[in-house]
Amino acid sequence: MTPNSDLAIALSDGGVILTNFARRLERGYAVANTAEVSRYALSFTSGSLLMREALIAAPIYLGEPDWAKVRQLIEADNRLQARTAATGQRLAREVTQRLAVLTDDEIKLITEATSTERGHLLWVAACRRYRLIGEFADEVVRERLLLLTPTLDHDAFDTFLRSKALWHDELNELKDSTLRKLRATVFRMLTEAGLLDDGRIQPAALSPRIREVIPAHDIRYFPTTGDANELG
Repeated sequence: MTPNSDLAIALSDGGVILTNFARRLERGYAVANTAEVSRYALSFTSGSLLMREALIAAPIYLGEPDWAKVRQLIEADNRLQARTAATGQRLAREVTQRLAVLTDDEIKLITEATSTERGHLLWVAACRRYRLIGEFADEVVRERLLLLTPTLDHDAFDTFLRSKALWHDELNELKDSTLRKLRATVFRMLTEAGLLDDGRIQPAALSPRIREVIPAHDIRYFPTTGDANELG
């Protein structure tokens, strides 16, 4: 490889990083200048990716495309086989709320997918449903891979949360025990999705079927080194 080609690659990589950095600054400026910042939803500790629950709920929706009815059916028949009624209701609510952010094509793929594909789809669902998770995936997990620092520890999550707390009082109000539970759930989701292994970020190998059903801008939720132009 010639020095000129080395320089071209370095400039290309730098361009991706600078483009992403500029995007972060733009988002931060927009947040800082918003009169009222919407609160983060933080109820995701009810479960991690809910792979088993999603595989039960998705076929019901395909036959009865109404999430309120799907939830009623799941709860009435205890289809999630929860030990208590309260647990069943909580899981039914959580899985239907997450799946509701997916398109019908994405729901259909859940029923046909490999376990890896299903994990990727449910990671997308979690990122869409919970803005905090989506921003962590984009601004920390993916960014660390692009910056060639593919490790992820608890401090990275805590630092991310502190930065968001500048504009989100609900994060400042969290108890330490709640913070630990949020962090543990997110890390467990990443592991179940195949994106984290023993503290190291795993580049996502998205299948053609996944790339076909999810919009290009949702690639930002995955640690990949794809073309920055597809992120929107």
